[in-house]
Amino acid sequence: MSDHDTTCAWAMNHPLEREYHDQEWGVPVYDDTVLFEFITLEGAQAGLSWITILKKREGYRVAFEGYDLQVLAQYDEARVPYIIEHFDVVKHKGKIASVYSNARAAIALQQEYGSLSNALWQFVDGRPIVNHWHSMGEVPAATEISKAMSQFLKKRGFKFVGETICYAFMQAVGMVNDHLEGCPQRT
Repeated sequence: MSDHDTTCAWAMNHPLEREYHDQEWGVPVYDDTVLFEFITLEGAQAGLSWITILKKREGYRVAFEGYDLQVLAQYDEARVPYIIEHFDVVKHKGKIASVYSNARAAIALQQEYGSLSNALWQFVDGRPIVNHWHSMGEVPAATEISKAMSQFLKKRGFKFVGETICYAFMQAVGMVNDHLEGCPQRT
């Protein structure tokens, strides 16, 4: 059996996708900065391919100050043209502006829950949901849990956090393990 037969098919199209799949996707993340990075990246990905975002990932880190919430919270929409002009990010004004408002909303969650991690991981009771899919066709685009997370985040002022984006986020940060049965990265 080849790697192609056992690795999640979405990760087989580009070396960056494979590296991301093998090293990050589905690995539980509890660090607030990394969680905010993935909220940002998953929101940016809406309507685009994940490889587009992976190729621009370093541009996002630089443009958004290493995802320092305190710094980002000081900015608003007035900074969007500067980001568009100077950084390799998706040139969508709403997505860029959402990073700043989402940073303020994330700080509010930190104050309310002690950490962004606590606020987000509560949706899976603090531990990953391990699914047992055999094909990519079985993997849902959204679930009742991602819908609840989306509603929770939107109510608190987050943008670009629909239920599908929230499910992709949950997969990325290991809240759900959707590695297919037989995938070498499945733990």
